[in-house]
Order: sequence, then structure tokens, then C-alpha cells
Amino acid sequence: MIQIYNRKTKQYDIEQVAGGRLLNTLYTTGRGRLGLKLLVKRKIYSSLTGFFCDSKISRKTIKGFAEKFSIDTNECESKVEEFKSFNEFFARKLKPSARVFDTSEEKLLSPGDGRLQAWENIDTEKLLQIKGMTYSLSELLQDEKLAREYSGGTYLILRLCPVDYHRFHFFDSGKCMETRKIKGEYYSVNPVALSKIPELFCRNKREYSIFKTDNFGDVLFIEVGATSVGSIIQTYIPGERISKGAEKGFFKFGGSTILLIFKKNMVKIDDDIIMQTKEGFETKVLAGEAIGNCIDKRTK
Repeated sequence: MIQIYNRKTKQYDIEQVAGGRLLNTLYTTGRGRLGLKLLVKRKIYSSLTGFFCDSKISRKTIKGFAEKFSIDTNECESKVEEFKSFNEFFARKLKPSARVFDTSEEKLLSPGDGRLQAWENIDTEKLLQIKGMTYSLSELLQDEKLAREYSGGTYLILRLCPVDYHRFHFFDSGKCMETRKIKGEYYSVNPVALSKIPELFCRNKREYSIFKTDNFGDVLFIEVGATSVGSIIQTYIPGERISKGAEKGFFKFGGSTILLIFKKNMVKIDDDIIMQTKEGFETKVLAGEAIGNCIDKRTK
């Protein structure tokens, strides 16, 4: 059972996990771990899943999936019957009114829908993936020099579930540089997997870029693939001027994760998110929701 903090009600909700029983079997039993090693974590499994989710026949699963996980299809730009495949629905665009991005310069906004955790004054060689398990930023990036620039900074994990809106956005205006792609496995990013697989983020397929923001300095914007995520699609144009709230890209079917890493003294995360993180809980947020503030430029 996964409890998620709800900022509106100030209560804890129980997360509905797509394929929850299968996840427990794969990551907590001997036969499951064998299946994980031989097939599920590998690209071929994600490719086959992606092939089905791109097919016309997969559209028949959309209505049942949306109903089971209480997805508000009224937020979609397109009607449910207009989607040609499950992946089209999974990577659906929403009406502009469904996710509103605050234009205030000082506000840090969530880049996507998901479950958020945040840490300040980080040791880049001991980043938490879950309580009791750490990994190295230099290994994640495969760039020790770049990782050192973020020592003492702020680190955010935004975990997306299969039921979430899977497009991600720029949380500030600025310019985003070229994306670097790093090959890897396709482990789940569910807490069950995070608690069982050491350095999971460093093992999975991932991409990162340096987002040169107007108000938060140079931020590492990292996307981590997961089980069944055959593709991470970047839709932005590197080096071009972008506005706050503009789309950066999207994930195809599966769970997935976004990591944001800020340099020291650039951002202050909201107290409730920091407190919940210290208590071991994730906080549910939506794309465009305020999650912090930039530190006054005059104090830098």
C-alpha cells in the first residue's frame, strides 16, 4: 500500500497501482526476479509492449483503463473515441484550461503530473532514490565534472504512474540545450522496485539536458524511462527561446520519472513538500502547480 500526501485535503490517499500484483511478484519473489532478469527489464519487452500500444486493436483498452483508474477524459483535447491507439491516449494532450502555468517569475512550477519528493543541500554522491538507498549523480550523468557543479543544491524526484498525464513541460522561460541519451534497462520506478534495485536510476534508460532558465540558473532536467516505456520523446528545439509552460516532451506507455537538480542557493521548495519527504511520503502535484520559489537574485 502506497500512501500519497494530498495538498488540498491535507490527508493521505492510497495510490491505485496499475499491475500492482505483478510488480510485487516481479520484485519480491524468486520466480518473479527470474522473469525480471530474463525478460521484463530488457528492451525487447518494452518494444513488444510498445508495438501493441501503438496498434489499432489497443484502442479497445482505453475506455476500461480510464474508468478503472478514474481518469478525467473531459480534460483531453480529443474525445476518447478519436484516439487511434492506447499510446495516443497515454500521451494525450490536455485542454489549456486543464493545466494552468503561473507566469510569476519567482514561482517554481511542477513540470508534470506525479508524486513529488524534494531534498535540499544535497551530497551529489549520495542522492536518495528511496529511504535507505542512494546513488551517485556523476554515475547517473556519466559526467563527474558536471555533477560537482550541483553539490549543495536541490534535488527533486517526480514519479509518474501509468494513470497520469505523461507530457512534461518547462517550469520557467529560458533555453534548453541538446539532450544527451544514455542507454540502460527498463526497471519499474514504482517504490516496490526502488526499494529492491540498487542505483535503479543509474541502470535505467535515461536522457538529460541543461535547462538555462531565466530565474533558477542552469538546471539539470532528467527523464528516466521505466518498464514498458519504449520511448522518451523530446518535442522541444534545443537552443531556441522557450516560454514558461511550453511542452518539453512526453513518455510513451509505462511508468516514468523526471529528476530536476538545481545549483546551490537557487530555489526554496515549499515547506509541506520538504516535510512530507522527510517523513518518507510523496506529495501529489499537477503540471503547472506551484512547488517553490526562486531565491531573491539580490541575495545570490
